[in-house]
Amino acid sequence: MENPGERLVGDYLRYIKGCDFVDFNVYTTAIQGEIDVVAVNNTRKEVYICEVVTHLTTGMQYVKNKRPDTSERLTKKFIKNIHYGSETFPDFNIHYMLWSPVVRSSNGKDEYNQFFLLKRAIEDIQAETGIVVESVINAGFASAIEQLRAFASKETKELKSPVMRLLQIEEWCRKNVTRIDNKAKLAQAVGKSFVSVS
Repeated sequence: MENPGERLVGDYLRYIKGCDFVDFNVYTTAIQGEIDVVAVNNTRKEVYICEVVTHLTTGMQYVKNKRPDTSERLTKKFIKNIHYGSETFPDFNIHYMLWSPVVRSSNGKDEYNQFFLLKRAIEDIQAETGIVVESVINAGFASAIEQLRAFASKETKELKSPVMRLLQIEEWCRKNVTRIDNKAKLAQAVGKSFVSVS
């Protein structure tokens, strides 16, 4: 089952990028492991193959034997993903993407600087495959959420994704509250026994 971060990325690809098929935690038969999100837009013949890292307190960090393993782990994941994409979607334009809401820098050694490690992984992947991995991190990730929020605020039919439904409820609640000029009007309309939550 997908986590909320993966669902958010899948929803972005469905509602903003127009993908008509989105799957989560896709197990590949040829290579061990799974891919967090695969989305297909058949009309445009485009595929999005995404890894999603939603480590909030530590940021985009992986460790192995108590040592940083971020760059190596990302490189291995994307080499596997690129093999899967080229085998499975030979006639499609494929976007390989890394999504993470929290990528941190470090004033110390490069081995703890997540921007440096991401850059190194992207360079290593490109050197080995010729493919550039797109990164949607920090402000880019926040922008994607805002685009989904804007979409949800305009949609009247019930959105089936739990993440999109939550955004839809928030936005429609916000619209409703905005219509009320002040607490006095609310108190007059529904009676003194009701207190608005602000």
